[in-house]
Amino acid sequence: MAHSQKLSPQALAELRERYRIERERRVRPDGTGQYLGAHAEFSYYAADPYASSESAEREPVRDRVDVAVVGGGFGGILAGARLRQQGIEHVRVIEKGGDFGGTWYWNRYPGIHCDIESHVYLPMLDETGYVPEWKYAPGEEIRRHAVRIAEKFGLCADALFSTSVTSLVWDETSDTWIVTTDRGDKFQATYVVTATGTLSELKLPGIPGIEKFKGHTFHTSRWDYGYTGGTPDGGLTRLADKRVGVVGTGATGIQVVPKLSEDAGHLYVFQRTPSTVDVRANRRTTARDVDADRPGWASERRDNFLRLVSGEPVNADLVADGWTSSAALLEKLLPSFRRQGDREAFEAAYEAMDAAKMNEIRSRVDQVVTDPATAEKLKPWYRYACKRPAFSDLYLQAFNRDNVTLVDTAETHGIERMTEHGVVVGDTEYELDCLIFATGFSVGVSGVHSGRLPVHGRDGVHLQDAWRQRGPRTLHGFTSHGFPNLIQMGGVQSTSSVNYTHVLDEHAVHAAALVAGAEAQDAVIEPSREAEETWIAVCAQGAPDHEWFHAECTPGYYNAEGRGRPNGPLAYPHGAVAFHALLKQWREVSMGEVLRVRRTPQP
Repeated sequence: MAHSQKLSPQALAELRERYRIERERRVRPDGTGQYLGAHAEFSYYAADPYASSESAEREPVRDRVDVAVVGGGFGGILAGARLRQQGIEHVRVIEKGGDFGGTWYWNRYPGIHCDIESHVYLPMLDETGYVPEWKYAPGEEIRRHAVRIAEKFGLCADALFSTSVTSLVWDETSDTWIVTTDRGDKFQATYVVTATGTLSELKLPGIPGIEKFKGHTFHTSRWDYGYTGGTPDGGLTRLADKRVGVVGTGATGIQVVPKLSEDAGHLYVFQRTPSTVDVRANRRTTARDVDADRPGWASERRDNFLRLVSGEPVNADLVADGWTSSAALLEKLLPSFRRQGDREAFEAAYEAMDAAKMNEIRSRVDQVVTDPATAEKLKPWYRYACKRPAFSDLYLQAFNRDNVTLVDTAETHGIERMTEHGVVVGDTEYELDCLIFATGFSVGVSGVHSGRLPVHGRDGVHLQDAWRQRGPRTLHGFTSHGFPNLIQMGGVQSTSSVNYTHVLDEHAVHAAALVAGAEAQDAVIEPSREAEETWIAVCAQGAPDHEWFHAECTPGYYNAEGRGRPNGPLAYPHGAVAFHALLKQWREVSMGEVLRVRRTPQP
């Protein structure tokens, strides 16, 4: 990370005040209520434009499997692959999309790439022998790799696509889960692994009058190439005479805007809060560039990246990009790496580093954007880790085009209303032919802990009822007392990282080991209440450490739109590296504590 001149105490105080003012301009009283789900009259926004007719036509399933995996994104694929490696035969993945891929199945918008280096983001590269073609892979390359893993481990033949699980019910008489779906399926599963992701339900801005607009609208996760023409590589020729609006300037907007700017007659970008936009420097890569001729090269590179962004010492930076060079800032959000001793001195030093990085980001805007007024609107005024950092060599440049207009909506807290012909911001109506929602996904509304998927465990107890009074109760975030053989991946009370596929793979390894251990001992997997309480106490140790940080951040999905993080322990407080090591040791030494003799012998 480049370092600018050290700021004086007065300059830091002025910067804090600017951050506070800019935050207050954007906080809305309705918080997350400002968004709509793609339900009821808006359900058509979530329709699958990619599903084949084959997945739409089939008979309901009535049988029994060893493991039902809910979700066919990387989490579910990795769970299935790791289960196969453990010798588990009958694994069924249930996925609401028409194929494997999860977010990479749904998101096929123009310009889509991963923002983590491909060689650490794409999992199981060692196992599949694949070497990514780009430092930051395009979406289609990632989607194909997801399918590659599923095919290699034999997950395709028994998968149920275009299917959503509607309930999970534990059957005491057979020690199995009864799985039902919206396609009339009803089958038994000895184990259930949920891998539904944290960002899987698209959200729409709750703009008054949205139903009045007579132009065309769609969400970026369901891109309408029939309307725009072109492909994810661009060539959106049908927009040549169109006035197009984009709502949202987060990770998706950063990638979509450059492609739209090339082809739209005129593009309006409606921005509430600008993202940080650092250098991307994407390029083609070869196997030699990443030393892919060595066994284990990908695992080594992935581990190196995780250690760097977690503030752990390494001998060399193998990835060398914007993430790893800014790792010192990211470590603030991983409490295990906070300095010992003078906490106040550490926070002051961190603030100075953060200010230097953000001044660098804002200076880049001035260097790239030619119009001073537009440049000012594109400058982010908040701390670096308040939002997921973005990287692009094309986004800021798009605002130098004559056919691109930036519309700042901070003063009005977003678009005020929609009319038949366009959108209104302040005193101006912007007439549009098409409005595209790059508004992302809702946090925490998928998975068993959200309540969207009814789960009934022992004695018919609903999981939400069990957690209603005191919040989620788990061991390591995976298993819960009263819900045997139910394994949750990517849930609460575990940990995360900027490279989420790495976390998912570690979770998949753990889930597969639990199932294999239970099979070896003819047991069910269920922690005691005491084990849950002990684990929750561990998580609670770090709960307050980053609350203040998020409370002072500009609104976004990191902090529930300015409301701060929810109360209660959410994560293991010592970071992903330590969490993965803890799980490994527990599997070797203590896994027997959650394995209980089955009441019913398995066939």
